[in-house]
Amino acid sequence: MRGSVNINLGIWHEVKMTIRYAHLIVELVKRDLKLKYRRSFLGYFWSLLNPLMMMSVMMVVFSYMFRFNIENYPLYLICGQTIFNFFNEATNRAMYSIIDNGQLLKKVYVPKCVFPLAKVLSNFTTMALSLVAVLIVMVFTRVQFHFCMLLFFVPLIFLLLFTSGMGMIISGLAVKFQDVTHLYSVFTMVLMYATPIFYPIEAVPENVAGIIRLNPIYTIIYLFRQLMLYGQIPAFGTWLYAAGTSLAMFCLGALLFEKMRKSFIYYI
Repeated sequence: MRGSVNINLGIWHEVKMTIRYAHLIVELVKRDLKLKYRRSFLGYFWSLLNPLMMMSVMMVVFSYMFRFNIENYPLYLICGQTIFNFFNEATNRAMYSIIDNGQLLKKVYVPKCVFPLAKVLSNFTTMALSLVAVLIVMVFTRVQFHFCMLLFFVPLIFLLLFTSGMGMIISGLAVKFQDVTHLYSVFTMVLMYATPIFYPIEAVPENVAGIIRLNPIYTIIYLFRQLMLYGQIPAFGTWLYAAGTSLAMFCLGALLFEKMRKSFIYYI
């Protein structure tokens, strides 16, 4: 009973700090976006151009060399690529957020959770701009409009929750264990190839496909593709699984971050 109370208090503390210092998170997001595009001639236009260029390269490699027979492969590819690239970049940047702000944390009191969350939100803003590229591909490939496409933001909310939780976990672990910063790149590379971003899930054996379907990132990609590519609303169980795993990851991230944050001062 006491353990359950402590868990609830730990999660509530991080949520409360996030709400109380929301203005600081907003300022950190603005700073990150300015730094990201500083001295860039195209500026925010890169958020649109980059996914289109990456999609073009991947489409040539996987569509022509590997001959995957997927309906509207450009849209299939950019949907998966946009979501996974956000998760990859956001968690990688969140991983260094506490380490990079170590000197600031030693001088003034700032809730430590705002730093990984700000990194995730700044990347989420960039991804939101990248959705224009998805829209352009939809127009050029003449995808028929369906009203269920208006639900596109729901999988993205799940994605934001899941990535925020993962970002808090990985940022805390990186402070205490430096090896995490090296191992995480290997983990994300394995996760990328284990997620049907470039290939159809039907291309893998059924027993492996069953394991892949348990991957929350794939579930979110699946929801997004069903809405945007096929104009279909997935089964309720799929929505429930995506919502449950995303919320569970966020709560787990908040809980573990709360447990780790008290010892950060000894490592930064």
